[in-house]
Amino acid sequence: MSKLELYFRLVRLDKPIGTVLLLWPTLAALWLASGGVPDWQLLLIFSLGTFLMRSAGCAVNDYADQDFDKHVKRTAERPITSGRVSGKEALLIAAGLALLAFLLIQPLNALVKQLSVAALVIAATYPYFKRFFAIPQAYLGIAFGFGMPMAFAAVQNAVPPVAWLLLLGNVFWAVAYDTEYAMVDRDDDLKIGIKTSAITFGRFDVAAIMLCYGVHLAILLVVGRQFGLGLVFLLGMAVAAACALYHYFLIRGRERAPCFAAFRHNNYLGAAVFAGIALDYALR
Repeated sequence: MSKLELYFRLVRLDKPIGTVLLLWPTLAALWLASGGVPDWQLLLIFSLGTFLMRSAGCAVNDYADQDFDKHVKRTAERPITSGRVSGKEALLIAAGLALLAFLLIQPLNALVKQLSVAALVIAATYPYFKRFFAIPQAYLGIAFGFGMPMAFAAVQNAVPPVAWLLLLGNVFWAVAYDTEYAMVDRDDDLKIGIKTSAITFGRFDVAAIMLCYGVHLAILLVVGRQFGLGLVFLLGMAVAAACALYHYFLIRGRERAPCFAAFRHNNYLGAAVFAGIALDYALR
């Protein structure tokens, strides 16, 4: 591979699922904060910012995990682990992407910039939580959902309690989908001593995932009621619930390929929630 192709793999341009799992909740919060009519500039800034920060996070994650990844079948050939990209290159790429993301929000208010610093710290420290935190997926949920309070800050110059409630809901969603992801690598993770929710939940992993989906959807229903969303929103939630139920049938056998398929299918769950919110506003 050329260096450019290796850099693309480093920041997961070949695997956009992580970006959309960041994007759907951010867009949902932007629509809610703006009453269904988000400014096009904010839409552009948050969409590009999501892509840049996810890419930067991937580079940092691979740098932090390079000694672990060599022992995991799925990650052994990642650019840093295989020695084709250096750790220094990865950090420089991550820093450059984070800088671009920060430059992107310069037209926005001071509160957004303050929150962006917290978002950067959370994203940079997440990979190290796997060393000691029993459910690092909860911390990932904060990292992947921090665009929600930032969206409210950008639109309203304040972060109301409902924005933090949305973030809490995103934590439960992240625990659900990233536990499905962790189930793929559980045997390897046990050997090398990394902590994941799939290991922590043990034989209750499937039940825990479904419970987290349930809490996530319940929080969204509470938020939807608070914003006066109606039938179209509820239809979107019903589709999201059907997606979660489908995941149960994929993961109950705890086989690698179906668990990974369930993880990737969360794109449709997030899209259903966002579509329900956006269309409910559009059809009023």
